[in-house]
Amino acid sequence: MTNLEVRPVPELCDLVPSRGPVVELHEARDVPLGGVRAMRVRRTLPQRALPMVGAWCFLDEFGPQHVDMRVLPHPHTGLQTVTWPVAGEILHRDSVGSEAVVRPGQLNLMTAGHGVSHSEFSLGSEPLLHAVQLWVALPDGVADGAPGFVQVSGLPVWDAPRARATVFVGDLDGSWSPARVHTPLLGADVVVDPGADVEIPLVRGFEHAVLLLSGTAEVAGTPHTTSGLLYLGDGRDHVRVRSRDGARLLLLGGAPFAHDLVMWWNFVGRTHADIAQARAEWESDDRAERFGVVAGHDGARIPAPELPNIRLQPRRRLPRTPQENP
Repeated sequence: MTNLEVRPVPELCDLVPSRGPVVELHEARDVPLGGVRAMRVRRTLPQRALPMVGAWCFLDEFGPQHVDMRVLPHPHTGLQTVTWPVAGEILHRDSVGSEAVVRPGQLNLMTAGHGVSHSEFSLGSEPLLHAVQLWVALPDGVADGAPGFVQVSGLPVWDAPRARATVFVGDLDGSWSPARVHTPLLGADVVVDPGADVEIPLVRGFEHAVLLLSGTAEVAGTPHTTSGLLYLGDGRDHVRVRSRDGARLLLLGGAPFAHDLVMWWNFVGRTHADIAQARAEWESDDRAERFGVVAGHDGARIPAPELPNIRLQPRRRLPRTPQENP
C-alpha cells in the first residue's frame, strides 16, 4: 500500500542503543488516507521515538471496516512490502507483471529494489477489510537490485498449549517461513485461546514488538490494548502472554538494522539525493524506465507530493552500549 499523506513527514531513522528488555507502549497515529474513500489507518511505525523494529520500518493497520479500497499505481524503492490480511481479499497488480488476490492466511511479498510500482484494490463493494501493511528496509547490496513479487501460502504454524502462531516471515522456534527476506527478521500472527498463559520463545539478539489485532491480553506483565505498538526492546529469550478472553497479536522482531536510512513518502533511500531522484523519475514522462507500468489502469497513477523545503539527512545509528539486562 502507498502512504497517501499529502504532506508526508520525512523520517530520519535513528535507532537507539541496546537497552535490554523494556516495555514501552507507542501510541498509534490515526491517518486519513486521501484517495481511499472513507479509509483510515492506525500507523505505529515509523515514529520519532521508535523508527524501526529490526528492519521493519513501516506498519499500518486498517480495519476491521467496510470500505471500498482503491489504491492506484504508486512507486516504491529500497524496501519490501508485506501484506498480511486478517479479513477480506485484496487484488494486487504490479509492474513486474504480477496479478494476485491475497486472502487471509496468505502473504504478499513485493521487493521494490531500484524501483517498482503497484496497485491494490479490494474485491466486492465495500467488503469487510482488516489487514496489516508492513515495509522492510533493504540492506546495502539488494536495496538497489531488481524488483520482484511472490505470494506465499501454506505457511508454517508454531503450536503451544492454548496458542498457535502462523509464521509469515522468518523463524519462530524452528518454524521457518519460506518468504525470502534479506536481514534476520520475525513476523508472526499469534492466536491465544481464552485462559491462555503461554511463553513464546524469542531470539535474544533481536528487538521485538507486539501489536494487538483483537481481544485482550497481558504481554510481558503489561495489559495491552489495540491503541498502539508494545515495544519489548532486546535481550529477551521469551515473552509471556496471558489472555482471559482470547486474543490475536502480531509479533515482530529483527536484528537491529545497520544502515543509514531516509524515508519519505513511498521511498526508502540512504541520502536526500536518493529520494529526490526517485521522486523526479516518478514524475517524469520516462517513469516507466525505472518503475515500469501496472496493467489495467490506463495510465492512472498517484502523483508524488512536493518534497519538503529541507535537505533530508540520514541519522547515523548510535553505537550499542553494553549493559546488564534487567
